[in-house]
Amino acid sequence: MMKNSRIEHLFDYPFQKLAKLLEGLTPPADLKPLLMHLGEPQLSPPSFVADTMASNQDLWNRYPSARGTVDFRGAATNWLIRRFRLPTAMVAPERNLLPLPGTKEGIFQLAQLAVPGPEDWIGGEQPAVLMSNPTYHVYKGAAVMSGAEPILVPATAERNFLPDFEAVGRDVLNRTALIYLCNPSNPQGTVADRDYLGRLIALARRHNFIVAFDECYTEIYRENAPTGALEVCAALGGSLENVTVFHSLSKRSSSAGLRSGFVVGEPALIDAFAMLRSTGGAVVPLPVLAASAALWRDDRHADRIRAHYTALFDMAERILGNRTGFYKPPAGFFLWLDVADGETATRDLWRDYAVKTIPGAYFAYPDPMTGENPGSRYIRIALVHEGDDAEKGLMRIADYLGD
Repeated sequence: MMKNSRIEHLFDYPFQKLAKLLEGLTPPADLKPLLMHLGEPQLSPPSFVADTMASNQDLWNRYPSARGTVDFRGAATNWLIRRFRLPTAMVAPERNLLPLPGTKEGIFQLAQLAVPGPEDWIGGEQPAVLMSNPTYHVYKGAAVMSGAEPILVPATAERNFLPDFEAVGRDVLNRTALIYLCNPSNPQGTVADRDYLGRLIALARRHNFIVAFDECYTEIYRENAPTGALEVCAALGGSLENVTVFHSLSKRSSSAGLRSGFVVGEPALIDAFAMLRSTGGAVVPLPVLAASAALWRDDRHADRIRAHYTALFDMAERILGNRTGFYKPPAGFFLWLDVADGETATRDLWRDYAVKTIPGAYFAYPDPMTGENPGSRYIRIALVHEGDDAEKGLMRIADYLGD
């Protein structure tokens, strides 16, 4: 059977690898299994989501537009202006913003827009797509399926878990089509400051590539609200040239199943994105857009959700804070815990303590120069549960690690 051979490069999916690692292991029967490997919010979304969907149920038989609705675009734009203190004229809802069925699909499809086809390769050189290492598997998959070379840039503790994209050198940057940056990061939960973001935007404009700022965790923070890429663009004069920004309701509003987000960019790119999505993308249903608009208009529920995660990380610090390797991230809902050998710890925790985590190595790739995987020492722990289950899981992990 004929097929695109690039698909073979997608089979390093982290959770498939986890299933294989734990195959044949049975946790103790007297312990409740605690699944702390998956970053799926466990809090319920606000009740007005269901009410809004119900009041718009007559719209399920309507084909929605890829551009969404005036109401959704306005609510999302107003949230951006409110959250990031933007000039009101900087983001025009009808020109700069496009709804997405969650951001995963849009992030993947962006590479189809940004990466030139072979007929457009300059000097016959394969385009590059850069991302941090560890990374979100969708970034690498998007690069591979678009025909680009994925280049993973180390994001280690020595650099506050932030990749140094300039370090790849001028030759690579000159053929770079796209950089993906998750800020706050997954899995480490670190936050890039205004200076870092400004230098990255300047680098993109100097070498004429697009930066995709994935800001899905920007509302899940401990103390200080993370700086957004749009804030930096505003300080640089307001242009969105070479910049795209993705936002989602999955984490902010504990509404992962709603599948709703949006992308912001300059008008020409948004027009092209709308055409691509009209041709081969899932568009957001009208009742979902109505519920999403209501969520973007309301900040109180997001504050409550953030307070829940803050309490969980305070709990983690109390239980694990005296262990070597503990790091309390400023944002996100993952613990990136140094346990010396992530695969061994993952197996032991499941077999002996009924706690499922995931090795950090499954989100990272070996360095081509040293052969070292920057995630091999770590496990990723999702702190997304209600307090009792989270505490039980953390206490079991503490027992495993010892004093």
